[in-house]
Parts: sequence; C-alpha cells; structure tokens
Amino acid sequence: MNILAKRLDRIKLSPTLQIMAQAQKAKAEGKDMLILAAGELDFDTPDFIKQAAGQAMEQGLTRYTAVDGLPAFKKAIQDKFLRDNKLNFALDEIMVSAGAKQVLFNAMLATIEQNDEVIIPAPYWPSYTDVVLLFNGIPIIVHTEERFKFKMTPDQLRCAITDKTKWVFLNSPGNPSGAVYSKAELAALAVVLREFPHVYVLTDDIYEHITFNIPFYTILNAAPDLKERTLILNGLSKAFSMTGWRLGYGAGPKQLIKAMTKVQSQSTTNANSIAQGAGVIALNSNLSFLDTWKKELLNRRDVLVTGINNIEGLSCNSPDGAFYLYINCADLLGKVTPNGQVLQNDHEICAYFLDYGVAVVPGSAFGLSPYFRVSFAASMTDLEKAVVRLGKAVTALM
Repeated sequence: MNILAKRLDRIKLSPTLQIMAQAQKAKAEGKDMLILAAGELDFDTPDFIKQAAGQAMEQGLTRYTAVDGLPAFKKAIQDKFLRDNKLNFALDEIMVSAGAKQVLFNAMLATIEQNDEVIIPAPYWPSYTDVVLLFNGIPIIVHTEERFKFKMTPDQLRCAITDKTKWVFLNSPGNPSGAVYSKAELAALAVVLREFPHVYVLTDDIYEHITFNIPFYTILNAAPDLKERTLILNGLSKAFSMTGWRLGYGAGPKQLIKAMTKVQSQSTTNANSIAQGAGVIALNSNLSFLDTWKKELLNRRDVLVTGINNIEGLSCNSPDGAFYLYINCADLLGKVTPNGQVLQNDHEICAYFLDYGVAVVPGSAFGLSPYFRVSFAASMTDLEKAVVRLGKAVTALM
C-alpha cells in the first residue's frame, strides 16, 4: 500500500519556489545571480509595526486566540473595510487566517465537491488551480489577452459558466500581470454574474494598496448586491511587507465564514497571536509610508518597462498595479542558444536566462504562455543589471 494519497498527483510544487531554489543554489555556489522571481517586497516591515509586536508580547498576547481571530484585530479589519472600501461587514462575517493562502484553502475545502468547476482567468497565481485540484474541483481556465491588459471580458465569463460552476476567481491588481479592473469593468462582469445566481465570487484583493495613479475597486463597490455570494481575500503580506508574519483575512457571507472557521479549527486553529496584535496597529495606521514605497516602485516599473521593450524579441505592457511585469517572449521561440539548444517554450527560455545570471518565472507556471514574470520588488541597480543581462542573452540567440 502506498502511504501517499493519490490526490497529491493532482498538484505540483510551487514553480516560483522551484525557480528560487535553483537560483539560490547557483548563488550559494558563487554564481552572480539576480533573483527576480519572488513575490515579496524588498522593503522591510515598518518599524512601528515591529515595535507593536514587542508591545503585544509585553501585554501577554502570546496564547491561543479565538479560531476566527483576535477580537481587536477583527475590529480593525471591520474598520478597514468601512474606511478604505466603503463596505460594511459584521464581525461574524470576518475571519483571520495564517496568510491569505489559508483563506483560499479554507474556502475551497469548505465548499468544493467532486467535479465542481471554478473559473480562473489566466495568467493566474499558481495556488488557485492547485488548491482547487487538491479538493477534486475542476479549474476552468479563461485565457485573457494581452491587448485587454490580461483582464477577463464579460463574454469570456459568460461562455465559461456552466451549471457546475461554483466559483469565479478575480484578482485585481493581478499577479502576475499587474492588471487592475476599473469599476466599470467590474460592473460589466457583475451583469453576467447576476444571470447565474448559483455562482460565487472569490476576489483576491491582496495588492489593493499597490496601484499606480489609478483607483482600486473591489467587485462589491461596483455590485453591492453580490455581497451574499462574494468572498474577499486579503492580508498584510504585500502592502505592509509582512510576508513572514503569515497574516491574512477573509470577509464574506456568515454561513461561509462559519464553515471556513470550522475547517481552520482542525488545522492551524488560530493565526499567530503576536502578529495579530501588531496587525491591529498596522491596519489602523495612515499608510503614509506607502507613498515612498509606491514612488520607488513606480520608478522601477518605468525603468524596467522601457528596458525590456528596448530588447528586440521581448515586449510587455506597463502594469497598473502590483510589482510584476508579464513579458511576452513569443519571438524567442525557435531560436537557438549558443550551446545549440532550440528554445521550444517559455520554461526553456527561463532556464536559458539562468545561464546569464537572471532568475525569472516562466509563464507556463501562471497558465498563459509564452511569457515570463519579472518582479520589480528589487533594487534599481539589480533591475538595470537584469535588463543588460537579458539583452545579452537575447542577442546571443540565433
């Protein structure tokens, strides 16, 4: 008897982490490697939040909390939704988890039955498909188009929905594309969703505070009537540079949140109590530190976009949010490397770039090829070096 469950055959290791491991191994062996694969800001957690963690420990917040979260932190989340998003959630419509990924995991475990369908626009965050697959759901991939800035259209959504559809996933600003849906675009998707009252919406808003000169809207801003079938997924990892703190939260219908809390009670129980104590201070802050961060990210974005588009054979849109470029490399397919290898897909292209000391993630990991993702959550110096190295790598192709 095999000790391993067959359902594990349905999923794979995180491709981003695999690339990271490969690049870090090369770096440890002495290779000069620019690692532009991680979805993690290079800015440190603000000092006032770190200090709040110390205060939380001094106040005794070192024990179990309620499964669904520390009451003070849930209240801070409630206030945040009202202040930032003009949305009203009761406290029993909110739960706290060990990162936004656990919110996703809880929701799918609580709702997905065999062969339920989940509509996922590509390019997508890889965990979306694998979590659905882990619980025997069927990801229905909608391939968005670069000319529409990788945003799903109402017609695409309508064509993808069947009587087996349980969820539609939205991610704005998007990873890996940086796509940001306007309020009008969300309203247009909502028109379709109203035609199919059996379909729920999971909106991943984790990058909401990282947009460039355009406003952020979640779908409930455009369609408040969808509240009873919408789950908002969010957390503190991105806007507060708190990836290692593992602090996420979800807001949605009371019945769904109760079920997700039941799931979590048999897994991690509660999110880190100290992180939650610091999270109260983080969510209640004025976010002024983000102005400096966003200005720097905007400068990096513009330098990188210009540099990439000046390399013959590569091209990309200028993203409206998050901190990634999704770069078209179709013109490199069929090219021959100096070692005589014919590049047949974006995975091979990214492996070739490793030879030039640049680690990026192939578009196949995000469900839409031939592209690759570059994170500009790195120093300007490293980004400028990366452009030079990618240029040399492309020029060397025949």
